[in-house]
Amino acid sequence: MNTVSLLGTSIWVFLGMTVMVMGFAAFMTGQALANTWKPLWQVLLYCVLLGVVDRFLTFALFEGELLSVSGYLVDTLVLVAIGVFAFRLRQARKMVSQYPWLYRRAGLFGWRSIDPGNPGD
Repeated sequence: MNTVSLLGTSIWVFLGMTVMVMGFAAFMTGQALANTWKPLWQVLLYCVLLGVVDRFLTFALFEGELLSVSGYLVDTLVLVAIGVFAFRLRQARKMVSQYPWLYRRAGLFGWRSIDPGNPGD
């Protein structure tokens, strides 16, 4: 199985349309939902819809396969990964900035509670 049959289009269309254009939309969606304290499942829902839009635009603009199940799944998985990445990134930043007396940053995607007994924390 070659990449055209797997993606439903060429690798360049996939990188340009899915990763760059729709990936930007998924990134902004993840950040917007985290900014408004929405649950993570909404990121998944919106990224599934973005996958449908991506499949249609690939078909309409670049003559890709509209009903390519494998293409849709690959596109949607990439968009979900980008959306969840942005969601967790923004959520961690928001928790630490809004509650600095309660939380400290713990890595790129996490936060931890401040230990009141440890003055260096």
